[in-house]
Amino acid sequence: MQRQKGSFGGASRVAFAALAGLVLAPMTGGLALAQSPAPAGVLGLGNRGWSASDTSHATAADEPEFSARAGIASDYIYRGTTLSDHGPAAGAAFETRWGPLYAGTTVATVKLPTQPAAELTFAAGLRKQIATIDFDLGATYFAYPGERLPGETNGINYWEIVIRGDRRIGEQFRIAGGYAYSPSVSNTGAWSQYVAGGAGYDVPERFLPQNLAVSFTTAAGYSWFGNQAAQLGGFPLPAYLNWQAGVTFTHKALNLDLRYYDTNLSKENCFVFTGDPNARPGGRADPVTNPDGLVSNWCGATFVAKLWFAFN
Repeated sequence: MQRQKGSFGGASRVAFAALAGLVLAPMTGGLALAQSPAPAGVLGLGNRGWSASDTSHATAADEPEFSARAGIASDYIYRGTTLSDHGPAAGAAFETRWGPLYAGTTVATVKLPTQPAAELTFAAGLRKQIATIDFDLGATYFAYPGERLPGETNGINYWEIVIRGDRRIGEQFRIAGGYAYSPSVSNTGAWSQYVAGGAGYDVPERFLPQNLAVSFTTAAGYSWFGNQAAQLGGFPLPAYLNWQAGVTFTHKALNLDLRYYDTNLSKENCFVFTGDPNARPGGRADPVTNPDGLVSNWCGATFVAKLWFAFN
């Protein structure tokens, strides 16, 4: 991706180095429905696009289980913001579980300002049902190998902790909520926090053809940040809301998801947040965060089609 002249002056350089700060707080646990089959549509509260745990469920204490998934998407959207420059992306994941414990890894193609070869995640945690709520407590490390433009922070690798709870209401309805925290998102020195909630409806089997499952899901979240290191400008990235809604079709191992994503970030703050190297002039200038008034379309309304295979 070509950098535009002036795109990395002052505050803009911070966002450039911190794009994976968008990738803070993915609720790495999917719907951990203890002793229940995974629903067709996962309540994504900022999940990584290819997390194997999206289709996981609790297992017996003496029975290890494994899951894997791989697929393609028309765009890699994470909390309303593209991680693939609005281009197609591919990914794969693997997870192993033993009772309440799990560990997994994912790999995905990305197109970020620091130009990494790929996005890798390594996660581990504990899933446990307490009363009627399925909890997931885990930690994830995000790695971006092969960065060609690591910036002043010498790369954007970072880690975070997450907690999430899911509850089924009757046979068809599900709700979920979660919180995530990173002490130094994208290695910028700034803490990040994220809260999210969602709901889902599974279409009754009697209304569908055999071996087909259909789920409608929606979620919204809010991100906010502490101050970055002084050499990166010392200011926080803009807080923002994101939301998404869509439908998931599942036929045996094949899954198709059609989804709408959006945020309330202005085009100017979208550039500040992402450091989009293809940003263009014409916006309202801010002397601290965006002196050139650059604007980006990386955070606007987007429709995504995603197709993947999942195996348990």
